[in-house]
Amino acid sequence: MISGCHNKKEEEAREKKEKRREKKEKKKNQKKGKMVEVRKVVEEWEIWDEEEEAAKLEAEAKKLVPEKFHEWIKVFGKKQSERMPTRKL
Repeated sequence: MISGCHNKKEEEAREKKEKRREKKEKKKNQKKGKMVEVRKVVEEWEIWDEEEEAAKLEAEAKKLVPEKFHEWIKVFGKKQSERMPTRKL
């Protein structure tokens, strides 16, 4: 009789432990989901900021570069001007 009662208590303890583990795992996954959402928003903002900055730089370049060269305005950007062109043979 004692061993039957003992097994029941052990089984209940295991079930409680499993429920706590599942609850903890569920909470962890919810947190992870929220973090992923936050990262996506931050990445979108960064992209938007970069696009806005590029538009400002392009507008500034258009002021400085003669109009006949506006077709190639991207070449006059900071990033492109720092890059060495490939050599054509």
